[in-house]
Amino acid sequence: MRARIPRLIAPAALAAMLTVLAVPASAQAEQRSTSHTLPAGTRFYVDPDTDAAKQSLRYLKDRDFAGATAMAKLASWPQATWFTDGTPAEVETQARSLVRRAARTGTVPVLVAYNVPLRDCSQYSSGGAQSDAEYQAWIAALARGIGKSKAVVVLEPDAIANLPSDCSPTSDPTGELTAGRFADLRYAVDVLERQPNSVVYLDAGNSHWQSVGNAAQRLLKAGGDRAQGFSLNVSNFFATDLSNRYGTWVSKCLWYATKGPEAARGHTEQCAGQYYSPTAPNDGQPGNAVDADDPSTWHWTDQWFQQNVGTPPEKELAHFVVDTSRNGKGGWTPPPGTYAGDPQTWCNPPGRGVGNRPTADTGTPLVAAYLWIKTVGQSDGQCNRSIPGGTIDPEYGVVDPPAGTWWPEQARTLAQNAQPALTFAPGVRPRG
Repeated sequence: MRARIPRLIAPAALAAMLTVLAVPASAQAEQRSTSHTLPAGTRFYVDPDTDAAKQSLRYLKDRDFAGATAMAKLASWPQATWFTDGTPAEVETQARSLVRRAARTGTVPVLVAYNVPLRDCSQYSSGGAQSDAEYQAWIAALARGIGKSKAVVVLEPDAIANLPSDCSPTSDPTGELTAGRFADLRYAVDVLERQPNSVVYLDAGNSHWQSVGNAAQRLLKAGGDRAQGFSLNVSNFFATDLSNRYGTWVSKCLWYATKGPEAARGHTEQCAGQYYSPTAPNDGQPGNAVDADDPSTWHWTDQWFQQNVGTPPEKELAHFVVDTSRNGKGGWTPPPGTYAGDPQTWCNPPGRGVGNRPTADTGTPLVAAYLWIKTVGQSDGQCNRSIPGGTIDPEYGVVDPPAGTWWPEQARTLAQNAQPALTFAPGVRPRG
């Protein structure tokens, strides 16, 4: 899930190809409040020097006008900037440069902090700081770089959904690494929230990972109650409506375990979720149990929340953001019998498309924004669909690029398969 930090100078040729119309910034991000949300109308920063922008120019040079247009459309929409490594001095300088560029355009940048120790269980997106102390110095520098500028921060994708204790049965025998992870995240939430105009969303995984109760419990341990809210579906493909429902349950579970009935305080494990609900008969008959892969059964979980949580005041509920960068066609399910092992449905699945466009006007209660958090067109890693000894991805017939590497063919597929169809962002029009 790692992405490279973009360079700072835009290609002049792209500026000649696209004209950005001057649109006054409306209702930009204000100083954070206890409402845990972004103001409606927030406009997000578009980096003019993305890989998609440069790929558009390459296609244009090769007279591939369809490809050039697809990449130009992709480049016209805001995407997050990932901060994944570097010294404290370097990350502070890079963050300060980004927020200042955004401020000059009257927009709000989205930053992803992705440098926690033992990142990604040392797998495809391995890396991260070498110690808790190193991480805390790094995140403090990122916060200094943001300073008083307006910014949205998505904090450490997968960090609580994939704890060190989750990596393997022997990865954290004493629990010390997991305790350090929670301490790092609490520190990060606090230091970022001290910046007067930053809005922080602590990542909580996705709708098909941790149960609702587990996600809520881990968010609380990681300081999620002190963040503006949480993020979902980062770098994944699950449909937006699944994230919206799951996130609403997590938010209500947080309220239930902190502000609900006295007997519920601290008991997130009581919350129904995407895998089980006490209100379902659970008698083995079709449709009588909650199934994460069958949203038609999720009404049992809705029923539990209606009966036990009701409708808390929205201002007391955590809001959340959803990554819609690649979920326009939902998740990928290979034909039965295709693979004997794990088909790695999360890793460069074929035939996907970009989803809802980035916006803070979602029209959905508790959903603060749809964002393109994962950089569209960057590889998830060198997937082999768990074929023993395999290095080639059988879905593509090639060795996939390493995680975080720009993959033009994948980017073009995502743009062409967009749901809804991809257009230029408002205020951008093609020339010539």
